[in-house]
Order: sequence, then structure tokens, then C-alpha cells
Amino acid sequence: MTKIAPSTAKAPLAALTPLYGAPITLDEAALVAGAARAEAERQGWPMVIAIADSGGHLVLLYRLDQAQHGSVLVAQQKAKTVVDFRRSTALFESALADGGLHLRLLGMTNLTPLEGGLPILRDGRVIGAIGVSGMQSTQDAQVALAGLAAFGS
Repeated sequence: MTKIAPSTAKAPLAALTPLYGAPITLDEAALVAGAARAEAERQGWPMVIAIADSGGHLVLLYRLDQAQHGSVLVAQQKAKTVVDFRRSTALFESALADGGLHLRLLGMTNLTPLEGGLPILRDGRVIGAIGVSGMQSTQDAQVALAGLAAFGS
């Protein structure tokens, strides 16, 4: 059995996940959501785009015409999951796909393990998140990434 050296057994929290920062502003949220909306419209995808601040509170929400009603809550839950855990929702989706002990994630009521939620960073700190829902999770992620690209995050 291999032993892990004490200095590497427990990495500091900051090394594992980014710290929280000051919350995203409405103007910043509008920039991210606007770019995501433009990508969804370019693709012809009826989606919901939610931007949450670093406290997990909704800052801005777009529900594009004909987006399914259920996606309103899912987009918000994706953004909240990202902020609460300071990581992409795709990591949870991937962990579930691995099975085994990761299946215990299904018992958690405060996370949405579906791709399409990404952190918004400023100076390496989580200032908010974007959550997108309405199509397949890979398409949701594509729209979320387009939003982040406009912000430079």
C-alpha cells in the first residue's frame, strides 16, 4: 500500500477550488447573458440563461421564446450549483457517469449534475455563475461558454 506524504495528503482549499469574490454586477451579468443569448439565437435553440452572483442569488434571467418552462428552474439550479460548489456542473455529470461511489451525488438535493453551468471568474475568484438549460447538456454548455468568452473568464 502506498502512503501519501503528509504535505500532499490534504491540499489547502484554495488550491482545490477558487475563492469567492465580490459579486458580479448587473452590467457584467448582462454582458455574459447577452453573448450566451446571441449564441442560442444563432443556433436556433430556445433556451433559458440564468446568471447568479457569488452568493447564489439570481441577477438576470433570459427565457428565449418557446423555451420549455421546466428549463427556467433548471438553469437557475445549474448556476446555483456552480456557485455553491465553485466548480462546473459538468464535473458532477462526469462523476456520475463514472458510477461507483460517485452515485451518492444522487442523494444530494442541492446540486444539479448536468452540464451547462460554469463559474464566472474575476481575478481568479468566483463572482457568479451562468446556468443554461433548454437543449442537450452539451449544447447548454456551448451557450454558457459563449457567454464566458465575452467576459473573458
